[in-house]
This record gives sequence, C-alpha cells and structure tokens, in this order.
Amino acid sequence: MKSPIRPLLRQLHPNGLVEVVHLGLHRPGLIPLWFGETDLTTPEFIRKAAIAALNEGKTFYTWARGIPEFRQAIAAFHQRTLGVAIDMERVTVPGAAMLAIVTALQCVVETGDNVVIVAPVWPNIYQAAQVAGADVRLVRLDEDWNSGRWHLDLDKLFARCDARTKAIFISSPSNPTGWTASRAEQEAILEFARRRGIAIISDEVYGTLIYDGSTHAPSFLQIADENDPVFVINSFSKPWAMTGWRIGWLTHPRDLSDTMRILSPVANTGTTTFNQYGALAALGPEGDVFRESLRARCEANRAVVQDFIARQNRVRWMAPQGAFYGYLQFDGMTDSLALAKDLVVRANVGTAPGSAFSLGDPRDDAYLRICFARDAQGLAEGLKRIESVLTA
Repeated sequence: MKSPIRPLLRQLHPNGLVEVVHLGLHRPGLIPLWFGETDLTTPEFIRKAAIAALNEGKTFYTWARGIPEFRQAIAAFHQRTLGVAIDMERVTVPGAAMLAIVTALQCVVETGDNVVIVAPVWPNIYQAAQVAGADVRLVRLDEDWNSGRWHLDLDKLFARCDARTKAIFISSPSNPTGWTASRAEQEAILEFARRRGIAIISDEVYGTLIYDGSTHAPSFLQIADENDPVFVINSFSKPWAMTGWRIGWLTHPRDLSDTMRILSPVANTGTTTFNQYGALAALGPEGDVFRESLRARCEANRAVVQDFIARQNRVRWMAPQGAFYGYLQFDGMTDSLALAKDLVVRANVGTAPGSAFSLGDPRDDAYLRICFARDAQGLAEGLKRIESVLTA
C-alpha cells in the first residue's frame, strides 16, 4: 500500500548531539557543556511576574501575536539596544524562536525553492527549511587562522543563489562559531537580496552577548526599510536564562502585520499567556542588569577557555566575537561524534560534535562545540577532564 507520509520525513536523521545526549543524559556527575544554556535558573523577578500572572487567573486565550504591552516592550528593547524605532506592528510573538523561524519560512518558501544558509549552523535551522520543502544549500564560513577569525566569502555566498533562491539565512552572532557579521557585510547582503528579490532571515538571538563593548551586534534592523523582506529572530532563552520558557519573537515587514494575525493562530494559538508577563518583566531595568551580568560572566569564561587552549598542542579555536560557544578544532580528528561519545564515557563531560552543524562537510568533523555560559569552576573542571583524555 502506498504510504501517505511524505518521503522527505523518512530521510531526516537526528543530529549527532542527540546521540551524545542519549548516551550521557542523567549520568551522575556529568558536566554538561553540550547544550546552549547557562546553569543559572531564570531570575526570581521574572519567575515572580509569571507566577503573579498565573495566580491572577491569566490563563485564558489572548492575542495570538502577543499581548500588546509585551510587543510594545519588545519594540522599546530594540530602540534601547539598537537605536532604531520599530513599529510594534512589526513584532509577533508566535512561541519559541524556532517557531518564529518556521513562521518566517512559511512566509517565503514553497516546495522546490531553495534556502541558502551560512554554516556551520544549529541543525534545527536547516532541518526546518527542509521540512518546509526547500532545497538547502550551505555556504561554509572559512577559517582564517592568520587573523584568528572566521570569514564569510560574500562572492561564494552570492554564487550559491539562483532563480529558485527565496531566502538567505544568517545567524550572527553565530551558533556554533561565534562569528559576527560586520555592518559592511550586512549592507552588501541586503543590497544583493534587494536586487535579486531574496528574503533575509537573520537569527540574532545572541545579539546582546557580544564582546566588543557594544550593546548589540550589528543588526539588519538597523539598515533595512520597514517593508524590506527581512525577518529577524530573537529569543528570551539565552540572554535572560529562559530556555525552558519557549518564548521568542519575530520582527517582520510592516506590511505583513495583517497576515501575521492569520498565520500566528495557524501555527500556535499564542504564546503561553502567563509566561508573557514573565518575559515582559525581563524587558525591564532588572532584566538589563541580568543580561549584562550574564554577558560579563561569559566574557570571563571565554578567557578560561582561551587559557585552556593555550596549554594544548592539539586544540585551537578562533575566539568567538559573540554568543557563548567555543568551537574547538582538534588536530587529527576526523570523527567528532566518536570523540564526543568517548568524552562522555571516559571523562564524564558532554560536548556537541561538529558534524551536527553541517550537512556532511568533513571539515566540521574536526570540531567539538562547548558552551561556556556555566559557572567558571564547572567549566574549568570540564576542560580539565577533556585535557585528561587528550593526554592519556
């Protein structure tokens, strides 16, 4: 009997990190450097705001695009951190940031189109594009060991676009590399996209986790017109230690505001009502203080990783400009999944294999990703355990 299930779904495979986590999750004493989250609990003032809303009976349906005062506070956040005025009608809060990405893809992608994605990249991104029916084309950042920075070859990026390209996806600051697009690079990409009629989907979840003294990494919101087909993804998960809350937002073209009133309920009737009040509190002054304290913690921990690398003769990295990941290259390694599993068994430490962040590019099999957002003592111990395996 012919199956009605889409053949594409049979071709999807879990990324290697899932295998590593399956091996090590709940293992006593394991130091988890694999997930993209801090060990800090969501701040109490945020939790209290959500609890108060819950106790006040705010458990009913509300605006599918997000409570108006919440969306206005998000617009004010952009004004504060980016110096640009964003109309709240451009802001939609569909649920988690991944749902914001799926919504953006739904706006532009039809079966047979392609999406060009700057890689290495979080695997959920290219899998979401595949599920949407797009052909995925990855354009890998180049290692520039002389400068100590990742480099995006714009000519290579543009050459991968053709008549079927509907969107360019960029994560900046990047997961897993920490690469951050410059203003000049963003301007060149925007000009190219305008000329070719291509949308831009920009993941800026780590925008405030930046290490150059600025309040925010360069953003497409600072250069795009309000009706450019530019979709910017943000999330409360990382800067406010709210990974379990599943709240992200999408800043989209102004002329799609009415469409979002229809599209948002199709995917999700709305973000959990009382959670929105917790996230609203996160956008206040106390939230700014917490964000900066987390950023400072990550910057200090980045130095801890740098000290670890300086002691090694097999490991190197290009220090991340933003986000909170170390993408570590191991000399001679050709199977990152095997090493990640080995580290679980022999060192009781969890890492993410580089192979998870690309579609079979062998260069990424020389890498492991670690998250350095946790406490410095735990991070140092985790690195010490990795070193013990390397020197055994």
